[in-house]
Order: sequence, then structure tokens, then C-alpha cells
Amino acid sequence: MSTRIQNELKFIVETHLQFIYPELDHAAIAAELIDVMGLDAHCLKPLNHESAWDQRDAFVITYGDSIKREGEPPLETLKTFYEQELKSVINGVHILPFFPYSSDDGFSVIDYLQVNQSLGDWEDIEALAQQSNLMSDLVVNHCSSRSLWFDNFKNCKDPGKDYFFEASPSDDLSMVVRPRTSPLLREVETLEGTKHVWCTFSHDQVDLNFANPKVLIEIVRTIKFYLDKGVRTFRLDAVAFVWKEVGNSSINHPKTHEIVRLLRSLIEHQNPNAIIITETNIPNHENLSYFGNANEAHAVYNFSLPPLVLHAMVTGNSQYLKRWQMSMPPAQDGTFYFNFLASHDGIGLRPVEGQLSDEEIGTMVNTMQNFGGRVSWRSTAIGQVKPYEINITYFDAMQGTQFGPDQWQFKRFICAHAIMMSIEGIPAFYIHSLLATNNYYEGIEHSGQNRTINRFKWELDALRNKLDDEASHHHKVFAEQRRLLAIRCKQSAFHPNATQFTLHLGDQVFGFWRQSPKRTQSVFCIHNVTNETVTIPLSSINLISMETWTDLNSGTQYIDQHRDLVLQPYDFVWLTNKPT
Repeated sequence: MSTRIQNELKFIVETHLQFIYPELDHAAIAAELIDVMGLDAHCLKPLNHESAWDQRDAFVITYGDSIKREGEPPLETLKTFYEQELKSVINGVHILPFFPYSSDDGFSVIDYLQVNQSLGDWEDIEALAQQSNLMSDLVVNHCSSRSLWFDNFKNCKDPGKDYFFEASPSDDLSMVVRPRTSPLLREVETLEGTKHVWCTFSHDQVDLNFANPKVLIEIVRTIKFYLDKGVRTFRLDAVAFVWKEVGNSSINHPKTHEIVRLLRSLIEHQNPNAIIITETNIPNHENLSYFGNANEAHAVYNFSLPPLVLHAMVTGNSQYLKRWQMSMPPAQDGTFYFNFLASHDGIGLRPVEGQLSDEEIGTMVNTMQNFGGRVSWRSTAIGQVKPYEINITYFDAMQGTQFGPDQWQFKRFICAHAIMMSIEGIPAFYIHSLLATNNYYEGIEHSGQNRTINRFKWELDALRNKLDDEASHHHKVFAEQRRLLAIRCKQSAFHPNATQFTLHLGDQVFGFWRQSPKRTQSVFCIHNVTNETVTIPLSSINLISMETWTDLNSGTQYIDQHRDLVLQPYDFVWLTNKPT
């Protein structure tokens, strides 16, 4: 180990801590954090402004038991399905919280260091990590009210007695921003009397108090444990709410950003190829702030993409999607956008506040309700109740337009995902979008939670029957997305950090130009977002006339630059000068 690197790390960690805990002994806390991460005996130089990813990278997002087989641990079933069906085109697996939990389908963690026995064990996790870039959730904002820490809080003993954030009902909490309408404070009886703990999400999810450095040390201890088990990518769940103070919004606090920078410093000195992704379902400009100066998150969830693509598809108008794309800064080297259209939660609407009007959002919400979707709500700082997210499977969301269902569901769905695969960043597919799962109404009835609509559990044999049936929409969607992914991963112009410019070809299409980092390949990505035929003169796309252009999707060659490009409803082309 280089003494110089170790000294640099010590200086970096202490600098972070001076900002987070100005009144405490930074050197002592830094020494403990470095020891917990094992960096006193092992310290590697991080990859500054280098991209440890390329166009071959893609993720599948799944619960540990989204696919099950009788008599087998679900994590083992997942590994089998991944190896047989996905590994050739998707190299990353995000397993949603696989720990013992008490609510919220895993996001109310009882024990961070155990695997939920109903899913499998750590050997199953390590086996998946050997086959893929494994992503794990790090639920940093809160833990379960049934955890040992919270039991100790109530009994006033360590560890836990001072791990949770407290406030008084008499405090001014009017400025607090949160995604729920439930009361913020939960009354708790302890051995020291009645206390009120802060609960951003639910009363079963009790917020941790990072003002206590012991909490930070526990989280870092957990990170080291996950690294040892093979986790390479960390999803920081709800990290925007981590630092709380009475009297302000308690979201996106400067100390929250500093904590993310600190965690990155520790993680990348342990494993330079490890990645931090921040999950911040908030307005777009706030979300982008978690890149820092390429020194904070390696990646941010591109939360505006799902609702804006949805809006374009149901209205047949790409103007808002284009306007947003033109406002997006290119991700610096060493960072990337994490693109997705669907998730285990829903289609968040906060990211498009300020981009879509209330009327536009209302049109989208009403359309999705007509397609069987549900709506979850939030409270604003001034007491308003506004739609927070739409709960629906993305396949059912593509049933039609604002005017009702039509015959274009399959093509509309594939066109939406073609946008996600070709736009700047790394694509991530929620398992139920890959499988074209329909709305799961029985799940809502059983759980009472709108989000369950997109959390169906497949039996492996039943799933294979659907995927083997060429007449099934499940087969058609799965096969087509794998085909497009196989094309995508060969194109250097689809590198996550390749150059991108928006094309102005009218509001009926959404188009952009990608150029590979070494400028060896260009791809013009043009998507018809309407249920009408659109004709575009090739001369308006500015193709280099001396080259033959090939559509990667269909194989069609375009030699005559004076002809027209005709796109049927929801058709798309990926025109390139260097097909591979």
C-alpha cells in the first residue's frame, strides 16, 4: 500500500468530516472509518474522471423473489433465469432489498447484515455477484421500527439509544418536504419517557440520526460488509432526506451532499471500480446536484425520463421531452445517467414539476387511471395534496393515448424502450417491463398498497410457458428487447458518455444524434411518438452524403440522401455510418 495514498485518504476523510461535524474530533472519527473499511491495510487509488463502463453495460432491476420455483430459494431461481435468459445482453443485476424487513416490500430493514431467509442466504448473493455487476440497496435514511437498534432506543441502551432523529410536536415543521401524507412524528414510549421520532416515509420506517457519527460508522461498516460479499454498485435509497434539521425543509441539505462525497471517498479507495448511484425522486435540477463536480455520485437516476416519455407517447407530442433533453448537461467523464422507464415504485411526477404544467400532469394521470393505474399522493409544505406518482405497469401504461386504447400497444412500448436504450446513459430494465407483465390488481387488494400493482411474482414454469409461446405478448416483448440490447451493446456511439445532440424534426418525433467518444461512429436515433405515419426528408437530418447509412433496427440501407424517411406509427430508426 502506498503511504502517500493512505495519507491522501486520511486528509480527504478529515476534510469531509470537518464540514459534517465541525465541533467533533475529526481525526478520531476518520481513523475509525478508515479502520472499519479496512483501509489501514488496503488502500487503492480511485479512478478520477475515468469511466469504468461502456455500451455493453445494462441492468435488470428485480426483487429477489420476482421469479420463483417451488422447492428452491428464489435467489437461486433468479440466478438460473439470469444466466439462461439475460446474461448475454445484461451484465448488471439490481436486487431490491433482500434483507429481513417489516414493511414496504423490503425498504423497512430489520437487519442490514442478514439475507431474508425466504429468499436464500449470502452464498446465493455471492453467487450472483460472481456472474454480474451486483447492485444492492443501501437504505441509509431509515430502518425498521422492529430493528434491534429501535428496540434499544426504546430501552435506552446501546447500540441504538441515540441513533434516531427526534423532534417535538411544538417544533415548527411546516417547511419539511416529504413524499407522504402521514404524520411526520411518531410518539414512542421509552424508559426515559415519551419521545417523538421523525418518520419521513411511514411510522414503521424510523429516520436515522446522522448528526450522531456512530450512525455514520454503522453505515460504513455495512458498506464494507457488502463489498466483501461481492456488491459492486450501491444504490443510496432516499438519500436526499438523510440530514434533518428542525426549521428547514430537511431535504438536499449541504451535509447530505457531503456525506455522499465521504461515502464515495471511502468506497472508491476500497474498490476503484465500485459505483454509487443516488436515488433522489425530486425535481430535476435538485436530482442533478448529486453529481457534484464529478466527486459525488457516479450516477443519478434519470427520474424525469419515465414521465416525459410517457407524456410524449400518450399525447403524441415530444416538445416537453425535447425541451428537457436540451436542458440536460452531458454527464462528465466518470459519471453517467442511470436511465429507466419503470421501477418497483411508480412513475414519479415530482421530477417533472416545472417541466409539465398541472394540466399536462392531470391529463397524464387521468389517462393512466383509464388504463387501470392508481395514483399515490404527497403533501406540500403549504398543505396542498398533489399527485406524487402513477402506479401502473409500463406495458399497461402503453395501452393507448389520451383518447383511449388502440392497437399500437406493443409498438408504442418498444418505441419507448428504444428511446431509453439509445439516449445518453446506461439503461436499466425493471423485470416486469422486460416480461411485459400486466397490472396486478390482486396484489393491491391483498396489500392495500398501490405500488403492488407492479410487483407480481412469477412462477418460473408459468413464465417459461409464456416466453415460449410466440403468440404471447410476453414472448414478443422479451424477444424484441433482447434483440435491441444485443444491437446496442455493439455500438460505440451508445457509450454512456458518447456525445449527444437533440434533433429538431418536429414534435411528432423524438430524435437525437450520438457520436462515439473516439468519433468513429455516429448514430441518428429517430422515434415516431405518434399513432400516425410521419415522413421526414433525409436531407433534413444532415447525414454525410458520401457515406452509406444503415438502420441498425431493420437493416435497411439509405444511400440516396434525397429520399424520404417514412416512419409508421411508433416506428424508429437507429441510422449509423458504421454498423457493427
